[in-house]
Amino acid sequence: MSSPRRCFFILFVILLTATSAVPITARLLKAAPRKVKPAPYTIYRTATPITIDGKLDEPGWFAAPSVGEFQFAWYKSGKREQTVAKLLWDDKNLYVSFICQDAHIAGTRTKHDSDVWEDDCVEVFTAPNPDLPMAYFNIEMSVRGSHLDGYHPSEKSTPLETNWNAEGIRIKTSVVGTLNDDGDTDSFWILEAAIPFAAFAHVAKQTPPRPDDVWHLNLNRLGGDTNIQYSQWSPGTSAVPQYHRPQDFGRVIFSAATRPVQNVRDTK
Repeated sequence: MSSPRRCFFILFVILLTATSAVPITARLLKAAPRKVKPAPYTIYRTATPITIDGKLDEPGWFAAPSVGEFQFAWYKSGKREQTVAKLLWDDKNLYVSFICQDAHIAGTRTKHDSDVWEDDCVEVFTAPNPDLPMAYFNIEMSVRGSHLDGYHPSEKSTPLETNWNAEGIRIKTSVVGTLNDDGDTDSFWILEAAIPFAAFAHVAKQTPPRPDDVWHLNLNRLGGDTNIQYSQWSPGTSAVPQYHRPQDFGRVIFSAATRPVQNVRDTK
């Protein structure tokens, strides 16, 4: 990557996280292992179209709040590399973005439903119907842009249902560093995705969601070859790392408000 583009990405991360009340250096480098249930996160509608290209340069991403620092519920040793994640929505898609601090970025799997969790990977787990809190979906996406998807009708249905796919999902990534080369120190990688609400239609109460609808949801990160860590938005409560626990999911609320805020026309 050229120097000007590298500088742009570094500046962009600083701007993207500027809305947080906690300085980026404290959030990214000094996050302590803890288990604190996060407050419900408001997902704003995007006021402008989102182009899935791994750049996150739309006004909606700049204006959307971060979910907050990821937590390391099973931390033992190594560097706690932080993640900045955001969500947006419109009538067709749930949009998700991740900026992942990572000194050694690794990924080799490119096929659908391969073991993407072995690569540097981020995940969206959601139970879109609060009346069915144990019926959940997992979408796991790697730094290579490949993904694994599955639906679990109940807590006891731990094997993936292979007849469900997140049809129409779009994923793009970008890397500031050198993929699969531990001989240097990387900076971070970005993943941007659009997940069609139609993929959840057989479980969710309504798709697209209505304003004030609540979904159970978690955002996870894991994988890689060096400094393997497990981190999440809503921390797990199991003794060993386990993301497939819908009882640990956080709550998200779909808002009719937009980001950036749309101007209100003078109707007088």
